[in-house]
Amino acid sequence: MFQEFKAFIARGNVVELAVGIIIGAAFTAIVNSVVVDLINPIIGLLTGGVDFTDKYFVLSGNVPDGASLEVARESGAAIFAYGSFVMAVINFLIIAWVVFLIVRMVNRVQAQVARPEPAAEEAPAGPSQEELLAQIRDLLAARA
Repeated sequence: MFQEFKAFIARGNVVELAVGIIIGAAFTAIVNSVVVDLINPIIGLLTGGVDFTDKYFVLSGNVPDGASLEVARESGAAIFAYGSFVMAVINFLIIAWVVFLIVRMVNRVQAQVARPEPAAEEAPAGPSQEELLAQIRDLLAARA
């Protein structure tokens, strides 16, 4: 059983998966930082700081007027928190766009690195074996 486990762990795809998860977590931190620290403030400036997170409808129950979403949830009222959903969709679209731009940039860099060097001009091919033999035959026939 230990040998089987050792063979499983030693497989390349398990190690590659572990490395992918670790790099994915680090990449997630980078993407989140780009979105939260760079893009969201710009969007906040463009939209006048509108934040949809606290937007909701009370379906049933009593919630104090002007209460935040957190207070409304703690009150036990049934609420329809459409603002959280809208913000989740907006954040998803922003994150998807940032990931697209990063992948596009990485693909361009990889294409430049993998670009084959221009091939040197090949020397013209010499005569084939048959052509050489025909020339020798013609030379021998001319001497005779």
